[in-house]
Amino acid sequence: MLKQRIITALILAPLVIAGIFLLPFSFFVIALAAITLIGFWEWTQFVDAKSRIVAMVVPAMTLGLSLVVIPSDVTALSTLTESHYSILFMGGIWWLIASTLAITYPSSVKLWSTSSWLKYFFGLLTLIPFFWSILMLRAVNYAENPYHGAKLVLLVCFLVWAADTGAYFSGKRFGKTKMAPAVSPNKTIEGLVGGALLAILITWGGATLMDIPFTSLSNLFIIAIITVIASVLGDLVESMFKRVSGIKDSGNILPGHGGILDRIDSLTAALPVFALLYLWIL
Repeated sequence: MLKQRIITALILAPLVIAGIFLLPFSFFVIALAAITLIGFWEWTQFVDAKSRIVAMVVPAMTLGLSLVVIPSDVTALSTLTESHYSILFMGGIWWLIASTLAITYPSSVKLWSTSSWLKYFFGLLTLIPFFWSILMLRAVNYAENPYHGAKLVLLVCFLVWAADTGAYFSGKRFGKTKMAPAVSPNKTIEGLVGGALLAILITWGGATLMDIPFTSLSNLFIIAIITVIASVLGDLVESMFKRVSGIKDSGNILPGHGGILDRIDSLTAALPVFALLYLWIL
């Protein structure tokens, strides 16, 4: 399984990087919308919907409307970011709530597990801010440097991948203290610390090599730490929904990795949180 995961990751990583940097903006938006829609399709397994196709109507209409209102010129999008901060705030608030639900699982289950509407709404809160945060980061300083926003998106990907890798190996070697055993028995506090340390190092190195400005080194560390924590909790939240639904993987589209949600679960939390911190708070 580890070998299969590595092979798939080695194929996916160059494709992701090429898509972020080389796709024309309009095609980039379409590709991102397609990934988000696949994520919604996999999320419908958590909803107990009578028809998964009917459950896709609202997400499809929401993303379809987004494709209509998003300017084809990324420079024009960069002037709209102020009006879209509410989406990032919505995502940030959702992840505070979702993290609380995951940490307090299973006692929190009774608050939402019997409501298909709540679980459906949770999917929207997870994937719509994810979609918009990538677009908002991609548009940063585009007029001055067309690749600046692409480097920001890639930096978050590097941060999450480093956190996952560091947590896996440090957890294997030093893991003793379970972080949320009822949700994910293999995750440990030691793994979290190891993942955070590697992610901070990779974020600092990546920002330096790609010439990504931060207001200060301390702010870079703060953003990295908070984003790492968000990414880990994002993984836990999806694990919680899968556990309640009796599902091992959200899909089988990616050999060794499961579904799209299994691959982007950490990013769905990390990207809105990073975007909110980088674009506004810090």
